[in-house]
Amino acid sequence: MPLSVIHARSAIGIKAPLITIEVHISPGIPAFNVVGLPHRSISEAKERVRSAILNSGLTFPPKRITINLSPADLPKQGARFDLAIAVGVLAASGQIPVNQLPHFEFMGELALSGELRPVAGAFVAALSLPDTKSLITSIEHKNELSVIPNLKTFYATHLQDIVTFFNDYANTSSSIILNPDQPIEALYSDAEHATDYNDVLGQTHAINACLYAAAGSHNLLLYGPPGSGKTMLAERMASIMPSLSQQQAIENAAIHSVAGLNVASCWGQRPFRQPHHGTSITALTGGGVKFCPGEISLANHGILFLDELAEFSSHALEQLRQPLEANKIAIARSQYHLTLPANFQLVAAMNPSPTGDIHLNRSTYDQTIRYLQKVSGPLLDRIDIQIEVKKVPLNELNLPSKKTQMATTHSSSAALKQIVVQAQTRQLTRQGCLNDALDASQIKQFCQIDELSSEFFTSAIEELGLSARVYHRVLKVARTIADCQAADNIELTHLREALSLRAFDRFVYHYTQFENVV
Repeated sequence: MPLSVIHARSAIGIKAPLITIEVHISPGIPAFNVVGLPHRSISEAKERVRSAILNSGLTFPPKRITINLSPADLPKQGARFDLAIAVGVLAASGQIPVNQLPHFEFMGELALSGELRPVAGAFVAALSLPDTKSLITSIEHKNELSVIPNLKTFYATHLQDIVTFFNDYANTSSSIILNPDQPIEALYSDAEHATDYNDVLGQTHAINACLYAAAGSHNLLLYGPPGSGKTMLAERMASIMPSLSQQQAIENAAIHSVAGLNVASCWGQRPFRQPHHGTSITALTGGGVKFCPGEISLANHGILFLDELAEFSSHALEQLRQPLEANKIAIARSQYHLTLPANFQLVAAMNPSPTGDIHLNRSTYDQTIRYLQKVSGPLLDRIDIQIEVKKVPLNELNLPSKKTQMATTHSSSAALKQIVVQAQTRQLTRQGCLNDALDASQIKQFCQIDELSSEFFTSAIEELGLSARVYHRVLKVARTIADCQAADNIELTHLREALSLRAFDRFVYHYTQFENVV
């Protein structure tokens, strides 16, 4: 039969639209043409396919070969279509039967020797596969794809394996692997975190702030002099956060697959992304000539830690404002328009002055103001918890005694994680979402306070000159504090503690008013 139809998947963001590959062989001067808006990388596939077929001991037809990639108006690039094109040529030339081809989709790059190589975005393509079809791809994707429930896959190492599979389909169809309903237990588990809050000496107030941030999914800012432990506190937050659900793990795996990361090695783990302060806007938000997810999408359902927050460019920081509210980011470029998930938790750390410790008076008032203004007010409004991390006294840095160790076991990551899990269970049972995701109507319903607390809260907000957004966010934090303490209602003590966690707002207010720290 001089015509064959093969199915494959393209990769556009974290979506994998179906691509139909039509191969037609006709008499005439030998030629190999690819049409259907192919990228140069696909046009080069004809040389890889020709060599792979010949080096596999098969016949490359010396005729006019036309390859059509449909839909023709959809951009296509990469070596992911090599295998599909090669199978299409073999089927059209009668070297493999065509009757079973509609039940399969193909994905993989071909080496000149005919060996199959992995491609980026394989997880997304497999996730889009219909239940009625099986996927044929490189064996190097086996661990990555083993976490997708009920996926039917045939893994091959060489093009010759696929030819043998179709020519003897009745005897070899049993080699198709069917994944179980649940991912492999060895992969679907949170890795043991090497870091623990037991390593942190002192800083009880800061540890409590990290606890509340993790329990309610609140954004967190740690500020203080160098060496006070801000980075140490932030790096341990992932150790007290609950494990990802299967749906969250699959969503993250799709993003990691498109980015070319090892999906199996980070399966089920909370992402912790820590970009350098020199990171470009594109690297932070995603995009580029060849699309790649940005740090805010790679941190989805996890933590985006921005160390030295004020050293990031102001323009880069402003790109975070919309994703922090919408939990997604829309990327519009001339070649594509994509929407990616960006449901991350922002954790930031910074010094209170450009020279580090503001109490040393090594910088002028104007220099400090310019430094603080790099972090805009609208961005600070979206950071629920802002805590000052002070230097730990030297006498507390000595090796603790056994008595002290026993006294600090309540600050272990395991104990804190248990509190976080219980608090989040309360939130999900009561309102169906975590406290950070409460909207205005839900705040009115679930964050009610008595008249005395309301008068105190209103006067405090007016004195600090805070916005209505901050008013609602402080109520959310107070609700989280009450949940961590297993309280049914928000009390005045919870409200006061929530206001105390807006320390950076108070610091900036007093510094700008009185030109010194009050």
